[in-house]
Amino acid sequence: MLPPRQVTETEDLDAELIALRTDVAPTVPVPVAPDVEVAPEQGEKPAKRWWRRRPDWRDVLATATFVVVALYLTAPLWLNLDHQLRDDPQDQAFFEWMMAHGARVLTDGAYPFFSDRMNYPDGVNMMANTSVLAVSLPMTPVTLLFGPHVAFNLFLTLALALTGISWYFVLSRVFVSSRLAAWVGALFCTFAPSMVSHAGGHPNIVSQFLVPLIIWRTLRLRQPGRAVRNGLIMAALLIWQAFINLEVLFMTAVGLGVFCLIMAVARRKSHPGETRRFLRGLAVAGTVTLAVLAYPLSVQFFGPQSYHGLPQFVRNFGADLGSFTAYSSHSVAGNAVIAERLAQNPAEENAFFGWGLVILFFGLIVWMRRSVAVLSLGFVALLFAAMSLGPRIFLNGINTGIPGIWAVLHSVPVLNSAVPTRWAMAIAPVVGILLALGVQRAIDLVKAQPAARGPIRVAMITAVAMALVPLVPVQLKTAPMAPTPEFVTSGAWKQYVDDNHTVVTLPLPDSGYPDPLRWTAITGQDMRIAGAYALLPNQNPLNPGDRTALFSPPWRPTSGLMASIRQGNPIPEINDTRREMTLADLRYWKAAVIVLTPQLRDTEMLRAMTGLLGFQPAWTGGAWVWDVRHLVDDPNAVLTGPDIG
Repeated sequence: MLPPRQVTETEDLDAELIALRTDVAPTVPVPVAPDVEVAPEQGEKPAKRWWRRRPDWRDVLATATFVVVALYLTAPLWLNLDHQLRDDPQDQAFFEWMMAHGARVLTDGAYPFFSDRMNYPDGVNMMANTSVLAVSLPMTPVTLLFGPHVAFNLFLTLALALTGISWYFVLSRVFVSSRLAAWVGALFCTFAPSMVSHAGGHPNIVSQFLVPLIIWRTLRLRQPGRAVRNGLIMAALLIWQAFINLEVLFMTAVGLGVFCLIMAVARRKSHPGETRRFLRGLAVAGTVTLAVLAYPLSVQFFGPQSYHGLPQFVRNFGADLGSFTAYSSHSVAGNAVIAERLAQNPAEENAFFGWGLVILFFGLIVWMRRSVAVLSLGFVALLFAAMSLGPRIFLNGINTGIPGIWAVLHSVPVLNSAVPTRWAMAIAPVVGILLALGVQRAIDLVKAQPAARGPIRVAMITAVAMALVPLVPVQLKTAPMAPTPEFVTSGAWKQYVDDNHTVVTLPLPDSGYPDPLRWTAITGQDMRIAGAYALLPNQNPLNPGDRTALFSPPWRPTSGLMASIRQGNPIPEINDTRREMTLADLRYWKAAVIVLTPQLRDTEMLRAMTGLLGFQPAWTGGAWVWDVRHLVDDPNAVLTGPDIG
């Protein structure tokens, strides 16, 4: 057992993070190697490198807990395979489509960075749409054997479990010596309210298993004589993360950049040459990363269907100041009514930490304030909180009129593609690390002061319980999916559609009707569809230079008409002018068939399309089907008929 010690300026950064002790001077020197620790069970024997340290039953138990909790959260999806996520079904359908895209890349040799399988003929820029190729490609066997729906469920479950396991092993081998402390910190990093919120539809965002590894390898860049090796390892992690989610990578880079800058200034005299070694390793990592990602990023920012910034209303999404002390609807102490008032939607409850954790956070900062690393972590958390507030600060749903940091940043290139409120999500890993360090210090105090063991344990357990128990997550909410019509599952669509034609659904797919994405995913993307739910550039003829992103293709007369009818608006007058516009749209989409399944206001859409085309559909495989090939392929065909009021 190490005796308690005081943190000094001359200690190595990793040693400072590993053991934040009491104010008693040390009698045993602290190891300074960045990859070494002294575990409690090893006494004063030299510790092994973490990757050579044999896992014991506690590691197995900790690993099992992350798997069990991940399965508990996603159990409604596994127990009801005909269900989908209730709060964000559109993104689930989108990622099921992405899983099918990854499989098609491997099986058919499809181009990975662009696809015309939806939004034909314009297609979709896959790099600009979180294509999760780093996940969809290796999961191809699951997608082919069990379908994209099961592949999505496994993706989400593994994302949570692997993130927890990764955080646990990095915390327990790099930052703290106590496995209990690492377990507590990793639990919060993985199942914080913001993570559970995004698990409701964004598996790419909760796939953060590389984040702790990136943090660890960033700190290792300071190692002397290993710039090339450490830089290459770092580059591999960055490239891997780039093909999972660039937004998470960007936030991680900003947080690490601020932290490392502060530490470099604080340690410039006590550790001369450290910054130079760090920069050498960083240069290797940056050079290799940019070389590998240069082409994919050029496709993302300058390729076909690229866009320049998110819609203005999304860039205004900020975290409500009152949400930081509130409880998420995904926590046992949460209130859905309050959460709805403080967040844009259930998938973006990013800042719901609760009063208990906010108090504990500042308490830990004050308690461990002698550590520059802890103060740096606290500053990063507060910076992220400020950035998350958006261009205007809201308090309990009321616009205070006070501008936030994002008022300046929201138009900056690259930053204009970020969602401000999600910066609050980046606070969770910082809090998790601080929790691990705090529990570690409490454990050290218990060992250093046996007489006060009882009170210290009670204080630690009480503080952690009061902060974290109200945040215990509840299972993800699901709802029944609309069944895929037999017209699709039986392959009946193939007798109409070939490589030169598409399926047009009513309404066309968008955020309110994503089912067609699932249909084409089930077919392995052999079935090409018009319309899309994806980020696509605006094509406003009145402002050709505006390439701000939309969540659906630009408006067309037929897609707009059907969307309007589905929303409850009356059927407008059907006349030859509307028929002419419909025929132009069908030819633009190269439609072979128009498909309408039983759904809300299907009778009205059926009546409108029949009036436009002038003939009745056939009921085939659980859907109304209009065969329009004779209209699309014949350039002399016209649509005329009586005006229908």
